[in-house]
Amino acid sequence: MYDYQKSNLFTAQVADGIEDLALTELAELGATDCTRGFRFVRFRAADQALYHIVYRSRLVSRVLAPLVRFPSLTDKALYAGARDVRWSDFLTPDQTFAVFANVSKSAIGHSQYAGLKLKDAVADWFRDRTGRRPSVDPREPDLWLHLHIHEDTATISLDVSGGSMHRRGYRVQSVDAPMAETVAAAMLRMTGWDGRSPLVDPMCGSGTILCEALMLSADLPAGLLRGNFGFQRLPDFKQNLWERERRDTSSIDPETGNEADLRGSDLDPAAVEATRVNLSRLPGGEDVIVGRRDFFERLDLAGTTIVCNPPYGIRLGKGDDMGAWFKHFGDHLKRHCQGSTAFVYFGDRTLLKHIGLKPEWKKPLKNGGLDGRLAKFALY
Repeated sequence: MYDYQKSNLFTAQVADGIEDLALTELAELGATDCTRGFRFVRFRAADQALYHIVYRSRLVSRVLAPLVRFPSLTDKALYAGARDVRWSDFLTPDQTFAVFANVSKSAIGHSQYAGLKLKDAVADWFRDRTGRRPSVDPREPDLWLHLHIHEDTATISLDVSGGSMHRRGYRVQSVDAPMAETVAAAMLRMTGWDGRSPLVDPMCGSGTILCEALMLSADLPAGLLRGNFGFQRLPDFKQNLWERERRDTSSIDPETGNEADLRGSDLDPAAVEATRVNLSRLPGGEDVIVGRRDFFERLDLAGTTIVCNPPYGIRLGKGDDMGAWFKHFGDHLKRHCQGSTAFVYFGDRTLLKHIGLKPEWKKPLKNGGLDGRLAKFALY
């Protein structure tokens, strides 16, 4: 038996700073015995509960099923331990695989080298038994493997998500500096928006916030558009339970459309087009109103929930006076958005002081390499 079969224990990788949000979401989706660490949450789940979590989680980046754990003081020990796995349980020589690895506090100090030794062990296992080796595909492999070496102990896991879960499948067009889908989902969860009030993103970029809001309000699984999942490679995968999960979680009726009032706009026509195309990939997406408008000319935002990721230098250019721009932004919120609640993401948190409004709260939220802040402004 593999380790995950003995314990039903899995590891969810999450973005730095949203571990508590992810733990709560996992528990809501049926995970048990959840414990958090730095950028991960460990939990227990069996069969359909696992499929349900991977299919529906909006905040998790990957879910790993541990296969084996063994001492790995040297590269030879790592190679030998990996050769002890019966790789035909997960893969054929005609299929492809990829490895992502990390090491810490170990004699093997280079993650890429460690990953290469695991690749060699898998390929050589097949070559010795079949005369053929599966190919490595670092972009869209049939099987993702994860190697973690900590204090000279190696853990080899199978990525049951089948690649990063932030890739929902709807973003086929983009603009500069897009927000990661999991970060947009975390942002919406922080707002507490429940779909009952109109939600407006007046600087929608490629529409990530609107797409995530649509999926949230319509209860669309985050994995709706994903074709393959890594748990389908597990030797104990149960097709009937997966079919039941897909059947049980088919949500929105295309005939009724999306009931939430979602609207978006952007000054950039390319962004408006990208948002429309990306929304069209989702059931109900064509009902979302998106148009080309200048935020500073919009006088129709009173009594709404405003959620946005304004430019912070990347899209406006480093030469622009961002402090003055955010002062103008705050003035417009104050004068023309009475009765609204605005949730504004500051990719550069130093710009918060320029907006001229006192936030009800501000919370850390990282997006890629940006140590940003999400701030809530109640506009009376």
